[in-house]
Amino acid sequence: MSTVPDFHAKIYIAGHRGMVGSAIVRRLESLGYTNLITRTRQELDLINQAEVDAFFETEKPALVYLAAAKVGGIHANNIYRAQFLYENLMIEANIIHSAWKHGVTKLLFLGSSCIYPKLAPQPLQEESLLTGPLEPTNEPYAIAKIAGIKLCETYRDQYGANFISAMPTNLYGPGDNYDLETSHVLPALLRKIHTAKMNGTPSVSLWGTGSPKREFLHVDDLAEGCVHLMDQYDGSDWVNLGTGEDLSIRELAEMICSIVGYDGVLDWDTSKPDGTPRKLMDVSRVNALGWTASIGLRAGIERVYAEVQSTFESA
Repeated sequence: MSTVPDFHAKIYIAGHRGMVGSAIVRRLESLGYTNLITRTRQELDLINQAEVDAFFETEKPALVYLAAAKVGGIHANNIYRAQFLYENLMIEANIIHSAWKHGVTKLLFLGSSCIYPKLAPQPLQEESLLTGPLEPTNEPYAIAKIAGIKLCETYRDQYGANFISAMPTNLYGPGDNYDLETSHVLPALLRKIHTAKMNGTPSVSLWGTGSPKREFLHVDDLAEGCVHLMDQYDGSDWVNLGTGEDLSIRELAEMICSIVGYDGVLDWDTSKPDGTPRKLMDVSRVNALGWTASIGLRAGIERVYAEVQSTFESA
């Protein structure tokens, strides 16, 4: 159902300093929204139920974008399993419950493509949720995100809350994490390959075989999709957000080498895990709702590299 945007509505963006939250803030500001509410982690501990409840009681936002989460790549997800499960469960449960309790008009919960079974048919359709085992390396994070979807679904069923969920594919863009211990694959590759070029290193060691296929969405595209759903969609089904196109990690690494200007050897360490063999989103549902990604992968990476190159060199 289409609604006319209220540019003066009080909007709370949870996780506004993260890559996703900051992109949503940029998108809303560019459209002319003037009443955005944010809190840093120091100002509001989202894991603390009493603090979250007091915040909603005081601020009474009309709309909520739930982009706050503890995130990381394969390594971080595998090492900090209890933290990823506990913190993400608490963040989403506290915000969703308080949003309902204090009369939020609409809430958008941001999940992840890792919610789908490891061997689900490709491309990943929304209906594949809970039809098979998850990828073990990030199962705690996926379980937490599935719980968030189900919170939105059950609060809608029981209380009539207009809470919707969107499942982004792999993201990249401004505000990404380039720490090699905790980053996702695209920023990690970008930093590793840039560093190898700067140091004149003849080869770069990369995890796995390079054969898994991944889809990548620029975070500015994601933000546009999120605002579109908030304005246009009131359905009970969660919605995939992606480009509908993928490539192998090897192809991605070669593309980054071309962008960075690195002509060394890529040395694939096959003793390291590959993760899920393929993750491509079926985006027909969101396309039917009037949104399609517009930033091509190479152009997006070139834009990101131009922004972060100087920070790599000063690190």
